[in-house]
Amino acid sequence: MSLQQKLMEKMKEAMKSKDSIALESLRAIKSEILLLQTKGGASTELTAEDEIKLLQKLVKQRKDSASLYIEQDRQDLADPELAQVEVISQFLPEQMGEEAVKIAVAKIIEKVGATSMKDMGVVMGMASKELAGKADGKSISIAVKQLLG
Repeated sequence: MSLQQKLMEKMKEAMKSKDSIALESLRAIKSEILLLQTKGGASTELTAEDEIKLLQKLVKQRKDSASLYIEQDRQDLADPELAQVEVISQFLPEQMGEEAVKIAVAKIIEKVGATSMKDMGVVMGMASKELAGKADGKSISIAVKQLLG
């Protein structure tokens, strides 16, 4: 079942249960998909990789907003953002834990032969490709810095 089909089912469920946060999140995903599909002028189908990137972008945006709100002591604004993160995350593949990311990055460092922080760009590029959808860029970056630093 494609992401759009799952999305429509979840939207129907959210409407029936009157879950406004879920409905808002799902509509945001649908909107981004439509924007991405019509971007080039012609309607194109999204690949699974494109869908994952899109979902990760939406999750990152909401996490960033929530952290800003928390810094400004506005938990009332952060809570809906974090709730949307939960709704959007259900469409992403299982995320790797911190330790699993570190192990994967260590293997990539060994494969590339990286020895210092100068090699971070090469390692990040490969790690981002290999771990796409399974880990976010921030956790990959932290692991690379710990292992190369």
